[in-house]
Amino acid sequence: MYFKNIGGYLYFMIAICLILSGCINKTTPVEKMYDVLEKVVSKEKVFEEQQDPLVTLEKEEKEKYDKIIGLGMKEYDLIVKLSDEAIALTDKRKEHMDKETDSLKESEQEFKKVADIKDDLDNPELKKLTTELYDIMMQRYRAHEELYREYSEVLKSDKELYGMFKDKSLAMEDLEAQVSKLNETYKKVLEVNENFNKLTEQYNDKKLLFYKKAGLKLNK
Repeated sequence: MYFKNIGGYLYFMIAICLILSGCINKTTPVEKMYDVLEKVVSKEKVFEEQQDPLVTLEKEEKEKYDKIIGLGMKEYDLIVKLSDEAIALTDKRKEHMDKETDSLKESEQEFKKVADIKDDLDNPELKKLTTELYDIMMQRYRAHEELYREYSEVLKSDKELYGMFKDKSLAMEDLEAQVSKLNETYKKVLEVNENFNKLTEQYNDKKLLFYKKAGLKLNK
């Protein structure tokens, strides 16, 4: 009889421990937010890694362009060679832009979890900050989609231009029209990119404020 009572007591204690363990290990909405936001940083690592290579490729291509326009038709073979090299650089730029875009798509899929978490926040100030954070970040994703579209047009126009350089019968007015078109496209890219960078800065500021208000540590 004594051992039966001991066994019942042990089962009771184990049950209590399991209940307490569940309560202790329960993740709070703030902790869930932190986890999601830090995973977003991880998802965008590939995006960040594309920045320097893209700039380098753009500079190399610009050098090819400058050399081409400095040549005369007597150096046609060299013009063709440089044009082909420039087209290859354009293709590499697209590869990096695609990786950048894929990285942001993964980031968005992770960040969307914020929508479910924000309703569980008890603190009105944190809930308001989370709503603002969410709205800014979604605008940022849409801005990058626009940037990708415009940048794709730039790459297309670049390749058309280098193809025109290889045309011996190319009319000067056609070349000037293509260059003018390209300049307008690049102008649009710069505008969209500026908006994307502005939204990125706003998001980072809002995220830092959320971390401070929530008593969280910002990983850098």
